[in-house]
Amino acid sequence: MKSNVLYIVIPCYNEEEVLPISSEKIIEKLEGMIAAGLADPQSRILFVDDGSKDNTWPLIAQLHLSQELVCGLKLSRNRGHQNALVAGLMTAGEYADCVITVDADMQDDIQVMDEFLEKYQSGCDVVYGVRSSRKKDSFFKKVTAQGFYKFLRLMGADIVYNHADYRLLSKRVIDALENYSEVNLFLRGLIPLIGYESDVVYYERSERAAGESKYPLKKMIAFAVDGITSFSVKPLKIISNAGIIIAILSSLGLLYSLISKLLNSAVPGWTAIVASIWLLGGIQLFCLGIIGEYIGKIYSEVKRRPKYVIDKILKK
Repeated sequence: MKSNVLYIVIPCYNEEEVLPISSEKIIEKLEGMIAAGLADPQSRILFVDDGSKDNTWPLIAQLHLSQELVCGLKLSRNRGHQNALVAGLMTAGEYADCVITVDADMQDDIQVMDEFLEKYQSGCDVVYGVRSSRKKDSFFKKVTAQGFYKFLRLMGADIVYNHADYRLLSKRVIDALENYSEVNLFLRGLIPLIGYESDVVYYERSERAAGESKYPLKKMIAFAVDGITSFSVKPLKIISNAGIIIAILSSLGLLYSLISKLLNSAVPGWTAIVASIWLLGGIQLFCLGIIGEYIGKIYSEVKRRPKYVIDKILKK
């Protein structure tokens, strides 16, 4: 049997409302897995405070003092969900044989962690938690989420459909992840690139236990843009192909205009001219915007700034 020291990494940002509820549930779950022999008694829960502005860190510190299973990691400032996950993974990877990442809102079904560990023991280095359905999502959320996954696949990104960041990673996957030094992180696309044997566990997602979602529409759009531009150059190829097509159509339009002029059949077309100018102007600005996203990514990468800075660690 594989070594089974398990760390459960939970990124937190302004989670003071839900943390008392989620911590009780996750502690109870880990105690049950230890009692059943699925996890080693040295297993721990690592809460990662991503620069919260409320009482999240004092709550984590209090839990650390009162609960032997709880550890804490505080980042110096808010670095975003993906960076907080990586900070937790790299820290937990020093002590654990495998790590499960899950959000603090308890929407992901923690009862399937037993299946995660069983698949890990059977030889899997990566186990993805995948939603079995989106029945509880609003129509807008369902359409945009499914469109996001389908569009990413269309753009060439290798991602697991309906998988977020609920997963188990073995120590050797975490060690391999450390070699991926890009600043613009999109773990849903990065983990499949590492390889190793993987499997999925399906589960039903619940409503948020308390508090508000930390992913409003604005952040969701930014996250989608990050995912697309971090793992695919197809948008740039689309721009190139669109430019060729527009150039051909423009040449044909010019030829038609010259022939019409020579035949004295030209009709004043102010509306058509203005419409075409606005259309081409809009296309050009849109294309420049996409190119700008990629240039911005290059700018972030070449600076080689650290993904996160650790302020405090609470370890037992």
